[in-house]
Amino acid sequence: MLMLLLFQRLGIIMILAFLLVNNSYFRQLIVERSKREKLVLIIIFGLFVIISNMTGIEIKSDRSIVERPILTTISHSDSLANTRTLVITTASLVGGPLVGTVVGFIGGIHRFFQGNLSGIFYIISSSLVGYLSGRLGDKLKAGNLYPSTWQIILISTVAEGIQMLFVGFFTGWDLVRLIMLPMILLNSLGSTLFLTILKTYLSNESQLRAVQTRDVLDLTRQTLPYLRQGLNQQSAAKVCEIIKTHTNFDAVGLTDRTNVLAHIGIGHDHHISGQPVKTDLSKSVILSGEPRIALDKTAISCPNSECLLSSAIVVPLKLNRETAGALKMYFSGNKKMTEVEENLALGLAQIFSGQLAMGIAEEQNKLANLAEIKALQAQINPHFFFNAINTISALIRIDATKARYALMQLSTFFRTSLQGGQDREISLKQEKAHVDAYMNLEKLRFPDKYQLDYQIEASDKIMLPPFGLQVLVENAVRHASKERKKDNRIRIVIKPEEMFFRIAVSDNGHGISPAIIDSLGRETVLESQGSGTALVNLNNRLNLLYGSASQLHFDSSSAGTTVWYQIPRTKGDSDNENLSS
Repeated sequence: MLMLLLFQRLGIIMILAFLLVNNSYFRQLIVERSKREKLVLIIIFGLFVIISNMTGIEIKSDRSIVERPILTTISHSDSLANTRTLVITTASLVGGPLVGTVVGFIGGIHRFFQGNLSGIFYIISSSLVGYLSGRLGDKLKAGNLYPSTWQIILISTVAEGIQMLFVGFFTGWDLVRLIMLPMILLNSLGSTLFLTILKTYLSNESQLRAVQTRDVLDLTRQTLPYLRQGLNQQSAAKVCEIIKTHTNFDAVGLTDRTNVLAHIGIGHDHHISGQPVKTDLSKSVILSGEPRIALDKTAISCPNSECLLSSAIVVPLKLNRETAGALKMYFSGNKKMTEVEENLALGLAQIFSGQLAMGIAEEQNKLANLAEIKALQAQINPHFFFNAINTISALIRIDATKARYALMQLSTFFRTSLQGGQDREISLKQEKAHVDAYMNLEKLRFPDKYQLDYQIEASDKIMLPPFGLQVLVENAVRHASKERKKDNRIRIVIKPEEMFFRIAVSDNGHGISPAIIDSLGRETVLESQGSGTALVNLNNRLNLLYGSASQLHFDSSSAGTTVWYQIPRTKGDSDNENLSS
């Protein structure tokens, strides 16, 4: 009878143990064992030990058994068979000697007041059991997280044996003979089951993490070549395809701070590459820099009412602690986000951020070298150089003043080329000097052929990518009007628009061929007078420096061409507008 009742109490403790072990916060506590974690464990197991006392089995002085659901108090002469030692032993093995001792003390104190201030020895015995179980457990586990099953049985038997010695000495050995065997079996079995459940769960969790790590590393290996190209539409599409292929998500997306770079899977008909980010969920993540999970369509807040995406996790991608974009993973239908998907998304975002940082650093170095090489090539380009020298040579014979002026312009062009090739950004004043030197040399060769005008509503101190204006002006000179010998007008316009400066170079030429206009700035083109490499280089630098919102745009017709891009305004820029003309 007593054995059956005790095992019923054991079932209560095991249910509580299962609920506890299933909680990720509790599992984190038992692994770390810091002072804060030990305090929380003391509180948790302290409640458990009080529950054990209150769900015990009352044994009268005549050794009859009384079953009551809750025992708030018992008579001085009565005894109690319960799972208190089981909880104390388990607390000691999980949290160590300190946790076991304090939990034992709490259990002993509660038992003392529960017995109407009788059985003060329980305070000493329970505390001693907690301390010795913890010390013995730490010694036997030998580098493992917990002792083995047989070691747990041994520790539990010793713990209950100590308790029985105190009970026999202070209460009587006839009671010990009645309860000793059931209590030893109860404590050994209960402690073993609790620790087995815990070790099994931790082992499965460890295996799951190993599988997740393997999957993440595999994804990392496959996505690395694309992410090192930078965060653009082409690389983002490849990355999203790889993630969707290797996971269970119904859709995967990548964005920069303003635009969707790629969206693969359900919803691709309205989450379109190159268009602004649509969902409030993604916008809030980009703005706050914190990951968010949406468990329903309302939380995603897609403006398209027909959108089938039902749950999502959106994680920011960081570059130098600044949010550069977001990784988005979606489910449709009744699928829900779990801790597994959340950990996977967080892990991928951290790795992708590192890959992007490495890729951008490499690309910036490469583009800086390309810009410098471009500048050096322009200086020693035989066609450009000999044309300038021939012009100066001719002027020396007819106009020494103009010849001296031409030499000064050539010197300025060389100097600004060298300076600009070494910097990621230069001032508008420096860029204008470079453009003016180039155009002045062209005007000396062809006095009436070109006219350059400026319309600038910004300070000379705003920063631009080097050779940005010069590349576009040179492109207009070389391609806009190949046969027209005069009245070729080029205009540079810089004006503020909300959060950006719009920078445009216009000409009144014959326009760009429709066959190549979509490729300009994105890939090299086969043309008799150039390959468009300078435009590709400039477009890549704009994307890396400022994001996809700053890429080159080409508006062309038979009446002329405008090439424009935009760069973000800084706080200081807004105070210095309308200073340049």
